[in-house]
Amino acid sequence: MNNNDILRRIRFTFDFSDSQMISIFAAADTEVTRAQISDWLKKEDDPDFKQLYDKELAIFLNGFINKKRGKKEGEQPKPEKSLNNNMIFRKLKIALNMKDEDILEVFSLAELKVSKHEISAIFRKPTQSQYRLCKDQFLRNFLHGLQIKHRPQDTKAS
Repeated sequence: MNNNDILRRIRFTFDFSDSQMISIFAAADTEVTRAQISDWLKKEDDPDFKQLYDKELAIFLNGFINKKRGKKEGEQPKPEKSLNNNMIFRKLKIALNMKDEDILEVFSLAELKVSKHEISAIFRKPTQSQYRLCKDQFLRNFLHGLQIKHRPQDTKAS
């Protein structure tokens, strides 16, 4: 999955307006324009499409955490220069304040049977032997399950 697709799915799932998207970036102390948001949300074949880099997605996800959970006192976390699916999944879990049972419910909505062990392996440190890489399909199913949970009326449209 590319970063632009992830951003599009999150925006659709939570029905964020351009103004809300801008305020989420602002919650991570970053200013973006409506034009930037628009270009990131365009399809790849659009001439105005702009690629969303890992650092920009990390800023958005940090802002999403701040919006949902409240901004912590003191210095804000630095956005990662490089993201993988495990990090994206972890940031979404934190922002949405999800426990393992909540994640299992989301996967069941997407009709994917997942165990607690699989989930905990994805959230482990890469140096641990039980660590598992979060594949695109796994993240895609999680995002789809979130969409079903938060926008059940629109799941057939996607």
